Amino acid sequence: MAENHTVKAFDEDISKLRGLIAEMGGLAEVAIADAVDALSRRDEAKAQLVVAADAKLDALEAEVDQLAIRIIALRAPMADDLRDVIAALKISGVVERIGDYAKNIAKRVKELNSKGSIEPLTLIPAMADIAQGMVRDVLNAYAARDSQLAMEVIARDEKLDNFYNSLFRNLVSHMMENPATISTAAHLLFVARNLERIGDHATNVAEMVYYAATGSYFTDRTVQVRIEDDE
Repeated sequence: MAENHTVKAFDEDISKLRGLIAEMGGLAEVAIADAVDALSRRDEAKAQLVVAADAKLDALEAEVDQLAIRIIALRAPMADDLRDVIAALKISGVVERIGDYAKNIAKRVKELNSKGSIEPLTLIPAMADIAQGMVRDVLNAYAARDSQLAMEVIARDEKLDNFYNSLFRNLVSHMMENPATISTAAHLLFVARNLERIGDHATNVAEMVYYAATGSYFTDRTVQVRIEDDE
């Protein structure tokens, strides 16, 4: 009877841990969308809300840390269960960092409001859509322990990197042709770099999900994975 109680308590703890990670992922995804929307519309009020909301992500990360440590100390999980707990512990830190990148983007809104608009700004939302989709799908992969979806997220990072490289060249050319836009373009380069880093972190989470689901490390970044064209 006591053993059944222990198993039930452990399952409840794991469910709570997964729920906290899902909540963090949802907040991070919203933060990316809201930060880029605030940037596109030069909405300083909305940008400030993104900055303020980051505190909730920080609090959730601390809650995940405490719960994971308690599970390890009290339940002594083994094999698959231990991988689950360790993955959640690592993923919470990465998702919190993704929130920081969204906050950084939001902080640029005030700076850009004092600058003129330039054409490459219209490319930022498209790049953000890719990054946001990676975050959404990798958290879905974590919830379902879906190693295939995790692999697809990893493969999609190349598309985001290519988008960033193209935008980088576009902005550098714009600065050379229009020196008056250098300051604005520099801010947009910062934004684009933050979006590219979000993709890198989503990829890191995907590798953790793959490990948690299979017990093997994902090492082959060249694996060919069929990805639906979003366009």
